[in-house]
Amino acid sequence: MNGTAKTAPVLILTYGNPSRGDDALGPALYDLLETHQQKTGELAEVEVLTDFQLQIEHTVDLEQREYVLFVDASVSCAAPFEIHELQAERDDSFTTHAMSPASVLAVFKQVNHHEPPPAYLLTIRAYEFGLGRKMTEQAKANLELAFRYILAKPW
Repeated sequence: MNGTAKTAPVLILTYGNPSRGDDALGPALYDLLETHQQKTGELAEVEVLTDFQLQIEHTVDLEQREYVLFVDASVSCAAPFEIHELQAERDDSFTTHAMSPASVLAVFKQVNHHEPPPAYLLTIRAYEFGLGRKMTEQAKANLELAFRYILAKPW
C-alpha cells in the first residue's frame, strides 16, 4: 500500500445530540449505517461521519466528494423526513460554533475557490428534544424510513 486512502465519493454527515431525545436521530442513523456497512460490506462508496454540530472544520470532509448528504433532526419538517438540495450560502451561523449545512458549503467554496459537491439536507421529523429524554417512538419509526431510503439510493 502507498499509505493514501481513496476518499469515498459519497459523504453522509449526520449531526445531533444523543442526550436530547429525538435530536439523537442523526447519530442514530450514523449507527445504523455503520452497522450495516460492517455486517454486509455494502455502501463501500459511502463514508459516514457524525458530530454534535457542524463546524468550520467539516469543510475539509467535503473535499474530493461527488455527493454530500447532511442529516439532522427537525421538528418543522413533514414526517417521516424531507430532503432538499442545498446551495452555498453564508448565514448567521457562519460566526458561531454551530454552522448550518449551507454555511459549511459557503466556507468550502471560499477556501477552495470552486463550487462544493452537490449537497442535500435530509431532515428526519422529530418531536421531543428534552435533555435526558429517550427518543420517541414516532421518531424511531421516521428514522427507520430514512434509513431504508438511504439504503435504496443508487450511490
